[in-house]
Amino acid sequence: MSTVTGLPVIAAAGGSFLLQTRTPEEVFTPEDLNEEQRQIAVTAAKFAREEILPNAEAVEAKEPGVLRGLIQKAAELGFTAVDIPEEYDGVGMDKTTSALVTDHISALASFSTAFGAQIGIGTLPLVWYGTEEQKKIYLPRIATAELITAYALSESTSGSDAMNIRTRATLTPDGNHYLLNGEKMWITNGSLADVAVVWARCEDDKVRGFLVEQGAPGFKTWEVHGKWSLRASVTSGLSFSDCEIPEENLLPGVVGLRGPLSCLNQARYGIGWGALGAAMACYDTALRYAKTRKQFANKPIASHQLVQEKLAWMITEIVKGQLLALHVGRLKDQGRADPSHISMLKMNNVGIALETARKSRDILGANGIVDDYCIMRHMNNLESVYTYEGTNDIHKLIIGEKITGIAAFE
Repeated sequence: MSTVTGLPVIAAAGGSFLLQTRTPEEVFTPEDLNEEQRQIAVTAAKFAREEILPNAEAVEAKEPGVLRGLIQKAAELGFTAVDIPEEYDGVGMDKTTSALVTDHISALASFSTAFGAQIGIGTLPLVWYGTEEQKKIYLPRIATAELITAYALSESTSGSDAMNIRTRATLTPDGNHYLLNGEKMWITNGSLADVAVVWARCEDDKVRGFLVEQGAPGFKTWEVHGKWSLRASVTSGLSFSDCEIPEENLLPGVVGLRGPLSCLNQARYGIGWGALGAAMACYDTALRYAKTRKQFANKPIASHQLVQEKLAWMITEIVKGQLLALHVGRLKDQGRADPSHISMLKMNNVGIALETARKSRDILGANGIVDDYCIMRHMNNLESVYTYEGTNDIHKLIIGEKITGIAAFE
């Protein structure tokens, strides 16, 4: 179980970033955040420290009710309502503030994966593309985590190639229902969710989203077992065999891949912040350890040049990643963020988080692999984050298309 109790503070002063002394209650926030944002960050960090980390082993062991219980405790703090408009009992935060929540609960990355599916891609399709009636029915219950959500796009034969999804939706002759047929794979919260947003091809070959409730006839789920990564997250397969969905469960506000990809874009933005949370936990663990572990003339290993080089690299990359996250968040609030900006954020921050975990493990030596420390858990989880919501290579191609004008996907 992780012994991390605090996160690094970086404060802006005189136009430069300065490292400051930390207390366990301090968190990683620049001074140009407002007081409300700072308090939200502190509350989220406290929740991670007091609720998520003490339950890490239980949630990874899939003890019944623990994961749902943590999501519901997050809801009591308003965290599951951050991207839901106020008229549907949401909080309606700006993108930077809501992302701070993801940042600081990422002390357990596989929990933040389940949490992110709840607040982001499992909810935003309704917010953006649902009818007024759908929003009134579902969003207030999602905001309180009475309903757990999932987002189902990936299939066993179509990961990065989303154009290749094969799940089909056929309108019945009476026009009152759709019949879903097909399978989805690698779905976060899939077998836990009360309602899933399922993307399928309709008879006109256009992709549309459907709200599928647990227990619908012809709808089955199963959990993926044997994972070495994201063990706290419920990863599932979904199958649909003439699964009958009421016509009113169609999300009417979008047609085509723009729907699912726009939701993924927002999820990738949140991951860019969440990866920093994992990186900060690893860095802080390595720093504390290096100050207390003594070798060679009974000196702390923090006095060794190579150890300092690793720590200096980590904190520098974390600062750069946070600056990138802050900038992209503000661009989003202004309606100016391009998908390539978000790809750069996700690609960069997950990459530096994974390397931070590796360098931190190196500093701890053999201790880095035991569960007294958080590092190996983060390293394993980040290997999945490196791949999901757009692989590292796919994000490079998105950026490459933006700067060259040439698509390299086909």
